[in-house]
Amino acid sequence: MESGSYTVHIVDDEESVRKSLAFLLTMCGFTVRVHASATAFLTVAPTLEKGCLVTDLRMPDMSGVELLRRLSEAQALMPAIVVTGHGDVPMAVEAMKAGALDFIEKPFEEDVLVAAVRKAATELLARPDKAHSVPAIHARLEQLTERERQVLSGVVAGLANKTIAFDLDISPRTVEVHRANIMTKMQAGSLAELVRMALLAELEPQAAATRSPRI
Repeated sequence: MESGSYTVHIVDDEESVRKSLAFLLTMCGFTVRVHASATAFLTVAPTLEKGCLVTDLRMPDMSGVELLRRLSEAQALMPAIVVTGHGDVPMAVEAMKAGALDFIEKPFEEDVLVAAVRKAATELLARPDKAHSVPAIHARLEQLTERERQVLSGVVAGLANKTIAFDLDISPRTVEVHRANIMTKMQAGSLAELVRMALLAELEPQAAATRSPRI
């Protein structure tokens, strides 16, 4: 899909951020429209067609998660990317459960956002066949060790490496090694993609694990 055939809607309460993102995406050939708040966007969302959404996660009037929930209720949900601070990964996971396609952690490289927007645009043509992809995801999950599945559950729950390490009685460095192995085995190109696959496979976040010998 050509970038001029759809509109990228930017929702952020900070004017400087809106202008910066709008300038970047406009220079890349996208048609852009900015909205100063989630509430303002909701008033026009039901009338919009062929658009994707880039929204901040934390906003004073309404969070990005709540925005996606409201869009879903209004049957106006569009492919969405949420922009989040490093400490907001749990909220970002909730946003994906609410329908977000991807999330990007600040600070991010410009080309990361542009690539995410282009990826979101493909959703305007056709949603991926989830039924077809789930068996492949389950097959990849079968390749994980028990410890790697425990670490993945912690990641899906939005827990920090230190918290996962404490719950499993292993070192944070060991958690990092497990996460790298998980990314490879699951063929995930990003944390957001890994979380999305886990959600498609309906992998439930586990409660804090009983301490066991270090592995």
